[in-house]
Amino acid sequence: MSARQDDLADLLGPTAARHAAELVGIRRDLHQHPEVSRAETRTTALLAERLRTAGLDPRPLPGTGLVCDVGPAPGDLVPGPDGVPAPAPGRVALRADLDALPLQDRCGLPWASTVSGVAHACGHDVHTAAVLGAGLVLADLHAEVGLRRGVRLIFQPAEEVQPGGSLDVLAAGGLDGVDEIFAIHCDPKVDVGHIGTRIGPITSASDEVSVTIASPGGHTSRPHLTGDVVYALGQVITQVPAVLGRRLDPRSGVNLTWGAVHAGSAHNAIPSTGTVRGTLRCLDVRAWEFAGQVLHDAVEQVVAPYEVEVTVHHTRGVPPVENDERCTGLLEAAARDVLGPGSVLLTEQSLGGEDFAWYLTKVPGAMARLGTRTPGGRAYDIHQGDLQVDERAIDAGTRLLARVALG
Repeated sequence: MSARQDDLADLLGPTAARHAAELVGIRRDLHQHPEVSRAETRTTALLAERLRTAGLDPRPLPGTGLVCDVGPAPGDLVPGPDGVPAPAPGRVALRADLDALPLQDRCGLPWASTVSGVAHACGHDVHTAAVLGAGLVLADLHAEVGLRRGVRLIFQPAEEVQPGGSLDVLAAGGLDGVDEIFAIHCDPKVDVGHIGTRIGPITSASDEVSVTIASPGGHTSRPHLTGDVVYALGQVITQVPAVLGRRLDPRSGVNLTWGAVHAGSAHNAIPSTGTVRGTLRCLDVRAWEFAGQVLHDAVEQVVAPYEVEVTVHHTRGVPPVENDERCTGLLEAAARDVLGPGSVLLTEQSLGGEDFAWYLTKVPGAMARLGTRTPGGRAYDIHQGDLQVDERAIDAGTRLLARVALG
């Protein structure tokens, strides 16, 4: 087998082409039958059956999701570049997320969701089909030529909720024996056949914040006799984000945005309780580590003059996805090889959260944004029920992930 090791990259394209039509069909099946976080039972069973058909041995994760290894285990003797047997290095992992969103599908296509109020509106069906495709391609290449390095496919549940399913994977030993990890995420603003990359933070930490203020309440004609909950909430809403902007390095990309505020029901009564809820986001993991304490201090100091009781709930979500420089370079080289020399774009940083970040606290890796827009077509947005993708992105993602796994 060693005589043909250098042929792996050349064989990748024709091998991927053999699976392309099937993968589109699988993606459409997943889109028609979406499942929300930690309920991805049918999805897991479908993937497991296809991997077993390919001669692989998928292993279920607790609950939903699975992992599946292709190629040699770390330490197995494999032919080296010079033909001399050498121990295989640690595996490279490819990660997909399985869950859909609890919203109505409005794509209007024949493969629209058949489940009311549930839709693959973030492209996880594309991620899953591409990682499955990479696994099938790599399994074919291993049977034909032999891989020098093992690959682990991670089909993760529950990316869309907190705590995310990546923590379940880690707890189950899903990264044992893995040296680096890669993933893709659909980007409907980038043309199909292209990827967006960036060294360092590509997504943001994302935490949930709620502040509850309480007082005895009273009449709006006598605010001096009670704690004015509504007024104090107003100070929290306007002043706390400003305090964070002065207490934390502005280069860290800290952003506190409120999404909901509730207090009272009558125009002439000061309510006894009120709550404001929002998200705290940060691009720098070091700033994220102490932003919570700054938040607590700021809230307490802002409301101190108003004689109210305050409770702050800060739920840590996910850290930023920080792309490793070397791994980002490997993704870019793989894209130029299989998608073309002009296929790599510099992507913008996003303040969205992605629990792929937890894997990167254990091993180096990188995530690329996968173009899903038809050139000249409409730029859709993710987390919207009308999302449509150019399905050629599935083959592009398959080739990209298989190529980066080959090294």
